[in-house]
Amino acid sequence: MKILVTGGSGQLGQELMRRASELGIDAIGTTRGELDVTQPEQVDDVFERVHPDVLINTSAYHVVLDCETHADAAFLTNTVAVAQMALKCKERDVQFITYTTDYVFDGTKGTPYVETDVTHPLQMYGLSKLAGEIAARNMNKSSIVIRTCGVYGGKTGSSSKKGNFVLYILGEAETKSAIEVSSEQIVNPTFAGHLADATLALLHKQPTGGVYHLANSGYCSWAEFAQEIVKFAGKKLEVIPVDRGGTNGTMKRPLFSALENTKAKALGVTLPTWKEGVQAYIEYLQHK
Repeated sequence: MKILVTGGSGQLGQELMRRASELGIDAIGTTRGELDVTQPEQVDDVFERVHPDVLINTSAYHVVLDCETHADAAFLTNTVAVAQMALKCKERDVQFITYTTDYVFDGTKGTPYVETDVTHPLQMYGLSKLAGEIAARNMNKSSIVIRTCGVYGGKTGSSSKKGNFVLYILGEAETKSAIEVSSEQIVNPTFAGHLADATLALLHKQPTGGVYHLANSGYCSWAEFAQEIVKFAGKKLEVIPVDRGGTNGTMKRPLFSALENTKAKALGVTLPTWKEGVQAYIEYLQHK
């Protein structure tokens, strides 16, 4: 089996490449400079050169605030490009996998969302990702759409986000004695290494197309997440929980958007807890 990973230098892309190599899977990753997924002719060229059996798309326009002011760019990457890749995979009998987000929900349910729950995004980012889900499934019924939550990983985090939440907290711990962190949003932060493992495990099960939730189990607030980061890293930083109402200017974020893995679990694919994710990532950073 040969896997093509778009966004191979990103947080998740790096982990997919690393874990695939450990499993003896032939995986080829492309960077944004090598493959712009919004350019169909570039996608065609890579298909002709690589001849993959599976395309795993980790490319995304995922800076949430920027999506509000650059909705056209968000929809181009998160919706249009996804639709085009799904169709090209159907034409070539290539399995297509793409990732989406907990932000397709409005956060009012009060308990973790399952795959069949009704979607209702609150902002352009969530709208563009939900449209991508629909487009992928409409263009190619065998498409596998993986929703996840609060992904972090890699040595330097996300280039577009200039790091990730864990690296931000660790950086703040070097210069500050206390920091305020949002307490009102409930999520299940997910270590990219665990997400990569689960993705490859799900692929091995050869599931039918559809939507699957893959996120570290359990849930917490961002403030609780920060406290665990500080604890596992052995830092002295006081985390002060602050209720910001889930808003950033006029943009709203879902207040309880944790995901429950039900469909993949039924196939035997599970992920460790979010606390185990924090510990695994910090150990990785300390020994990289």
